[in-house]
Amino acid sequence: MENTNLNNVKTKAIDLLKELITIPSFSKEEHETANAIGIFLKHQGIEFMRMGNNIIAYNLHFDEQKPSILLNSHHDTVKPNSSYTKNPFESIEQNGKLYGLGSNDAGGSLVSLLATFIHFSSKEIPYNLIFVASAEEEISGKNGISSALEHIPKCELAIVGEPTEMKLAVAEKGLLVIDAVAKGSAGHAARNEGENAIYNAMEDILKVKDFKFKNSSNYLGENKVSATIIKAGQQHNIVPDLCKFTLDVRVTDAYTLEGAFEELQSQLKAELNARSFRLQSSFLPENHQMMEVAHVLGLEKFGSPTLSDQALIPFDSVKIGPGKSERSHTADEFIELKEIEEGIKIYIQLLEKYMNHKNIAK
Repeated sequence: MENTNLNNVKTKAIDLLKELITIPSFSKEEHETANAIGIFLKHQGIEFMRMGNNIIAYNLHFDEQKPSILLNSHHDTVKPNSSYTKNPFESIEQNGKLYGLGSNDAGGSLVSLLATFIHFSSKEIPYNLIFVASAEEEISGKNGISSALEHIPKCELAIVGEPTEMKLAVAEKGLLVIDAVAKGSAGHAARNEGENAIYNAMEDILKVKDFKFKNSSNYLGENKVSATIIKAGQQHNIVPDLCKFTLDVRVTDAYTLEGAFEELQSQLKAELNARSFRLQSSFLPENHQMMEVAHVLGLEKFGSPTLSDQALIPFDSVKIGPGKSERSHTADEFIELKEIEEGIKIYIQLLEKYMNHKNIAK
């Protein structure tokens, strides 16, 4: 009977994903997909809270004395690019693949985690489970997971659903965006006057091109810094006194964002201003019991270069989900239905092993 019920939940989860694909849910515009997820939970007999466009649900036997595990994925999407050959808002099933915007990133993970949550929701288990379908992930918005976390207890672990081919990301790079200003002094371009801010900026940018941070990560390697935007000058015959440029810094778990900023500032002449220190890197300690669970289940562990809601979760977390990262944000996005079924299976195994870690060797 239990397998029959689980198969029924899998079918309903895939049906939900097909529905979500048809509903535009760009970041900050997820109202209707939040409605759909809420209606789905209601039909499953599961109570939930709605905070903005975030949906939060607790397992039936929630007990404040038990530790909690967060199951999280997002229901917002990027906007479709111009290379689509299929309707991005039409759920199209072909040859075992489900096409549509958000199918891979991160609809497959979202409904797989939701099916997993439903599987455990009425059971007596040693942990609480909290399911959060979050908004604004694609823009790391303040009304997304950060807002939802204000309304739930601190968890022992978060499982973040993103397309990883069900490999376990135990570390993730953070993001630091720096606006830099190189200064000079204005002068007439026809005479040997002024100090050209562009040339001063170029000195720093050439340093950035070959910059090597002192520390590196076991899973993520070295920090990566790139100059991505440059602006200077107002007209051709004036030596510019200001040159502004932007640095994109992908920071490993070997650094805090603040530490990476300080190391860059010590080597560059320009005035640096960080836009935010919110999107920190994350990593799971080697002695964490989830590491042992991954070993027992034979899950490949890796460090992820792409950003997710993990960056905003202030407790231990891992990232894992069905689908492939390279399909995200691409034309004719899809996920294979067998990937969703395998995802649900592995999520359940992961939680069973984790929640019963004392018997893990058995």
